Amino acid sequence: MLRTQELFDSVTTASPLGNEVLARAVGALADCEQAVTACAAGMLAEKDADELRTAICQDLDCADVVAATRRVLTRGSSHDPAQLTAQVEACRIACGRSHDLCAQHARHHEHCRICAETTAEAAAVCRDVLAAVRS
Repeated sequence: MLRTQELFDSVTTASPLGNEVLARAVGALADCEQAVTACAAGMLAEKDADELRTAICQDLDCADVVAATRRVLTRGSSHDPAQLTAQVEACRIACGRSHDLCAQHARHHEHCRICAETTAEAAAVCRDVLAAVRS
């Protein structure tokens, strides 16, 4: 996490989530966005790309949902718990679905293995954020 914690600590309006949870979430989601985007590109280059179509589409959708969620968390402007919960829950679902699909191809494609690991971590951090919102 490139100084993410330090950045959040420097902001005068503290997030109700706490800067540690927030920094960990933003870092994990940034990693996830890169992984699913690269994995989708990697699957497009594979000889069996037609068989990977569902996973490619899911990874691209996941990248968009993750990016939006990361931006919402980074701004820290959402003080509406219902809206924040909905956004993070959508992200958790998108990451979980990408994980499930890429895990099926992880034995044959290294980018899918990396993507499956990264999306699992992002889904876990989303669960942590949801727990922090509810507390």
